[in-house]
Amino acid sequence: MSIKTVSSREVYRNAWTRVREDVIERANGVRGIYGVVDKDPACIVIPLERTAEGEFVTLVEQYRYTVLRRAFEFPQGGWETADVVAEELARGELREETGLIAERMTELAALQIAYGVLNQRQHVFLAEGLTQGEAELEPEEHDLTVHRVSVREFEEMLLDGRVVDNCTASAWGVYLVWRGRQRG
Repeated sequence: MSIKTVSSREVYRNAWTRVREDVIERANGVRGIYGVVDKDPACIVIPLERTAEGEFVTLVEQYRYTVLRRAFEFPQGGWETADVVAEELARGELREETGLIAERMTELAALQIAYGVLNQRQHVFLAEGLTQGEAELEPEEHDLTVHRVSVREFEEMLLDGRVVDNCTASAWGVYLVWRGRQRG
């Protein structure tokens, strides 16, 4: 290991996030400090429909305080507990935010979100065979809206700045690689 933890102390905690400050020592003996944000596992879901009219994805749009703007993204989130079954979490977040129920869920990957600062694993799921149910929004999602868009429009949104969420972009990239391998 090229970095050793000398000491660690929690400097902040709430229901969603823990922040710690670690004193570290590098292999060359130089010490430093790392600020680390720890969060419980999360998921992101690509709700994909194939119809006679084409392929469509479902996005949610909500106000993201950290960037002071509304943003489009795939349904995603966590349950603020370390002990989650990834598929149950993905099904729950999909239903909660969009009302969609998936016949098939395929886990495509498990990625780390912004691992230069954040320690949070995010499971990437493809949801297919979708049927509409009732959304069950949490209080902080009061302004969330749901949008069904063509894959072509979604990809335009990635390029023109309407979708700026790196998790949504990376999930789509993982899906494209997975799809390419499925086709041989």
